Amino acid sequence: MSKSGEPASRPDRQRVPLPAGYRQAVVSAITVLLGFSLVFLRYWNFEAPGAWSVAAVVASALLAIAIVLQMVALWRSLQVKDDDVREYAKTLRWLLGAIVFLLASLLVSAVVYNRFLDL
Repeated sequence: MSKSGEPASRPDRQRVPLPAGYRQAVVSAITVLLGFSLVFLRYWNFEAPGAWSVAAVVASALLAIAIVLQMVALWRSLQVKDDDVREYAKTLRWLLGAIVFLLASLLVSAVVYNRFLDL
């Protein structure tokens, strides 16, 4: 607090812009992953042969979570404030989370599809 009773203002951090091309690259990466995820979701939920199992539902749920995280990352990457290095780092963390869920979904679906472990 300052002497006048007002909260002490901290100096604003200097905005650090991204190097040219970084935002375009991450938007392209997200859209490629999102396109793959949506096509795989269509295949897994509507075209794959066989009966549904608990593991197949888990794979679909993981894929749905990955798609939502990818959409959040895409939305963040299209915001003007994402041109700042700190905001960009947060967006990349959202994308990393989406990739982890996508890989987990693909792993579970591969186990289910090939009948490993009889799940």
